[in-house]
Amino acid sequence: MGREQEFSEFVVREFAPRLMQLGIEPNEVLYTMYGEGPQMLTIGAVESADKLTDILHSGGWEKLHAKLMDYVTNYSHKVVPDNGRNFQM
Repeated sequence: MGREQEFSEFVVREFAPRLMQLGIEPNEVLYTMYGEGPQMLTIGAVESADKLTDILHSGGWEKLHAKLMDYVTNYSHKVVPDNGRNFQM
C-alpha cells in the first residue's frame, strides 16, 4: 500500500513501453476504484499465438515481469483469443 504513484510511473515510463518493444500492443488500462475484482487490468494484443508464446518465454518478459512483481500482489494473466468484439472477463 502507499506506492500507487511509484507504480503509475513504472507503468507509464517502463512497463507499457517495454510491452510494445516485446510485441504486445497495450489497448486498454482499466482501474477499479470501488467494488470487487482486480484493481488494475491491462489489455493488450499480439499478432499471433506463436508470437505471444515467444514473448512469454523471453528474457525480456522475465525481467519486466520480475520488476512488475515488485509493485503488485495477486497477479495473474490470461490469454484470450480476439473475437473482434469487446473484451469480457
